[in-house]
Amino acid sequence: GAWQTSATFPSLAPGNYNIVVRIQAMPSCSTAYASNPVVINPVPAVPTVFNVTGGGAYCAGGTGVAIGLSGSQTGVTYQLKMGVTNVGGAVPGTGATLNFGNQTTAGTYTVVATNTTSACTTMMTGSATVTVNPLPTAFNVTGGGTVCTTDNIGIVIGLSGSQTGVNYQLKLGAANVGAPVAGTGSAISFPAQTAVGTYTVVATHVQGGCVATMNGNATISSITCGVSLSDPCSG
Repeated sequence: GAWQTSATFPSLAPGNYNIVVRIQAMPSCSTAYASNPVVINPVPAVPTVFNVTGGGAYCAGGTGVAIGLSGSQTGVTYQLKMGVTNVGGAVPGTGATLNFGNQTTAGTYTVVATNTTSACTTMMTGSATVTVNPLPTAFNVTGGGTVCTTDNIGIVIGLSGSQTGVNYQLKLGAANVGAPVAGTGSAISFPAQTAVGTYTVVATHVQGGCVATMNGNATISSITCGVSLSDPCSG
């Protein structure tokens, strides 16, 4: 390049440069810079930013929810993290979307990308939150028995226990019987039933709507009850 009076050289492309210094009044008096060559390296490759996808809520004991990335690059690896902890191994980019699989641990997940050549890292945009909703505790269905076809006296069906924040639906086959009964923290009873069949109870947690079928069932059968009257004065 041309001689200049400034000691700075802006806008140089990556490469190796030799610097020579001379006295302005004596152009023939020059010397090479002691640290030649001066090397300007290319700007390290930084991973492109993509969006973290997925997350959500699932019921305890389920398979979890998927977390992914809206895109990826070849030559870049992607590490799923919960807080500062790595989750699984780094996943190589494919040039397409990525799936880190289903995650079952509650928390907030992020993704860090690393260029395998430059080792530069970039945090991907956003995060995914996994929430685990509770299942209702299982209690035993109680009651059942035999009703007379000649009267209208039903039989009580209940549960050996219940939880607050959980609603309990009595069912005959697939059909709901009456309205759900709110849990109290103690045993509960449903209104007396006269219909013949096998009754079950399904519980729904108000936090997240997770559903569980209670243990066992109660069966109501019927008989024809007859009344025999005799004259105590006869005979």
